Amino acid sequence: MVFSEVPCIIPITRYLFVTRMEKLPEFIANHLWLVCLFVAILALLLWNVFGSSMSGLSQVGPTEVTRLLNHDKALLLDLRTSADFAAGHIISARNIPTAELEDRKKELQKFKDNPIIFCCNRNLDGVKAGRILKLAGFEKIYSLKGGLEAWRSANLPITRE
Repeated sequence: MVFSEVPCIIPITRYLFVTRMEKLPEFIANHLWLVCLFVAILALLLWNVFGSSMSGLSQVGPTEVTRLLNHDKALLLDLRTSADFAAGHIISARNIPTAELEDRKKELQKFKDNPIIFCCNRNLDGVKAGRILKLAGFEKIYSLKGGLEAWRSANLPITRE
């Protein structure tokens, strides 16, 4: 068998690809709800994976928070309500609820060169607080990944004082 007599597979696969691509608009029209659902799930997945990196807020675990507190003189801000803070908080944390952060950011100006770590129940509070402090000129901003539950899971100390 001579090389020129070997059947070429590429035109067949190209034909199949082109034929299927021609039917794509028809598929989308017939299954619009399915395509919309796929696009929505894809958007949520991308937001979940890349959302925190786009906000400029780095997520750190409890061991990294401990290192930042001990070696880099970081400030730990507990963004929960005063009642939640009184029920238990990380030992060196300062309580500034997210709702009050905009008004009380002047108190934090002396910590502008130090890392600031947010601790909250939901990561949404950390992202909101991160934006507020980024606009105020703070650069080293972190969020405790998993919040206070991650701290408790790591068996690290919590106080009520």
